[in-house]
Amino acid sequence: MRADPTRQEVLVVDDEIQIRRLLRITLEDAGYVMREADSGQAGLSAIEQAMPDAVILDLGLPDLPGVEVLEKLRQWSTVPVLILSVFGQEGSKIAGLNAGADDYLTKPFGGGELLARLRALLRRIKPAVAANTFRFGPVEVDFERRHVLKDGGMVKLTTIEYALLQLFIMHRDKAMTHQFMLRELWGPRAEGHTHYLRTYIMRLRRKLEEDADTPRYFLTESGIGYRFVSDPC
Repeated sequence: MRADPTRQEVLVVDDEIQIRRLLRITLEDAGYVMREADSGQAGLSAIEQAMPDAVILDLGLPDLPGVEVLEKLRQWSTVPVLILSVFGQEGSKIAGLNAGADDYLTKPFGGGELLARLRALLRRIKPAVAANTFRFGPVEVDFERRHVLKDGGMVKLTTIEYALLQLFIMHRDKAMTHQFMLRELWGPRAEGHTHYLRTYIMRLRRKLEEDADTPRYFLTESGIGYRFVSDPC
């Protein structure tokens, strides 16, 4: 049983005690309850026993690679996971996202950014669609009628553009890799064709962003993929 059921719990899985101390200060000051584990196996056990609201997972653990921890976890849990990686581990970040992580942060990181990403992940626990509609900025999406409005006017989207928009909203505030998006939209044979995504995201930006050249919602994650920011600062 949780000591305080009114506060959300975050499990930190990291073998560096300094990182865990820093995260404890950051998280507890923000009102979270922090649990910790210093290895992959200990982390998996802690998740199974305590069922935290979110997990912060280091990729470089002493017993199991973080990607392997994720693969094991995703066999039975959908808990939001924020992975931590060292600068330069581009391949590891992509592998982690493809294994089921919801977002990533590169060490060293700022407490403000970590909390912002954590809040975004926790928002995704709630249903993405309320009353069959979703709003961001001047755009309203009516999923029941498959209508998209901008500033009250109808926006015509192709079948692929609408499917891409749905994918972004379903995984809002989450970094999605090129491979994941291509597989979801066109199937596994399309995983190498990133130009498909560039073309359709450019079209979506032109139709739904205020300024397609400086997008606020449909953002590029350099070397990774894309992210839809549902509530930009």
